[in-house]
Amino acid sequence: MMRKNDNPGERLDRRDFLDRFRERLESIIDDSGLTRSGFARSVGIDRSTLSQLLSPSNDRLPRVESLVAIASARRVSLDWLLGLSEEGHLGADIMREQMSIERNALSLADERLINWHREAIGYKIRYVPSTLPDLLKTETVIRFELAHFIASRPEQRIETAAVRLAIQRRPETDMESCTSVQAVRGFARGEGIWQDLDPACRQEQLDLMIDLIDELYPTFRWFLFDGLELYSAPMTIYGPRRASLYIGQMYYVFNSIEHIRALTEHFDRLIRRAVIQPTEVPAFLRLLRGEISAVRR
Repeated sequence: MMRKNDNPGERLDRRDFLDRFRERLESIIDDSGLTRSGFARSVGIDRSTLSQLLSPSNDRLPRVESLVAIASARRVSLDWLLGLSEEGHLGADIMREQMSIERNALSLADERLINWHREAIGYKIRYVPSTLPDLLKTETVIRFELAHFIASRPEQRIETAAVRLAIQRRPETDMESCTSVQAVRGFARGEGIWQDLDPACRQEQLDLMIDLIDELYPTFRWFLFDGLELYSAPMTIYGPRRASLYIGQMYYVFNSIEHIRALTEHFDRLIRRAVIQPTEVPAFLRLLRGEISAVRR
């Protein structure tokens, strides 16, 4: 008979938690190259304690002292050891943009971003760009944006955008992007940072976006939300593995489950409140292009 405090869901969650913990404990024992007895001595716990932690029949949560001893000795994070993070280092990292010394070479930041996109193939990538989505930009727009930018060379960003577009053209990719309606309209009208960009270049950019959105749909879906109702900092969520938040010349990189979940919930809120759906974006861009043509005549 089930007692009042028995909850099958809670028991299942704890079992999953213990299974993940055992898998990760076994992996760092294997990586250490030590026997179980040697590993226990190296982290300062009893051999019997280690055996109990590794036993499939054990349903008791590990003691905090044992967890701290293992994590500290083997230089892994507690979040990772407990299955709450996908990587062994701390749950947040900082990655700075930096100028590449070699012409046309990617910076370290660009290389890491591309690798994260590749690693996320098969998962949904959620993307809020700082201006327009990089993979949709013309070379002219990228050069205009970065003409006086201190962190990146235009050549680096052009190559990065080309690689990201090539990745997105693979059939197994899945990306959602969100931008405010006002940001897109402001680009088309040459407002803010775009005021010195030639109207013909803005028309060319709108034409490319229309073509690429039609080509990439449905593996790439661009939602437009009302910037008067919601705000989002630029960010990318690479499936369940990690998320990066761009704050200007540097990225905050998160790999803990709680951080990724919180940012995903924020992104999904943008999706739910979108005022222009992906299938409606090309028509919206054509209207904006028409406005430019009318002004130029």
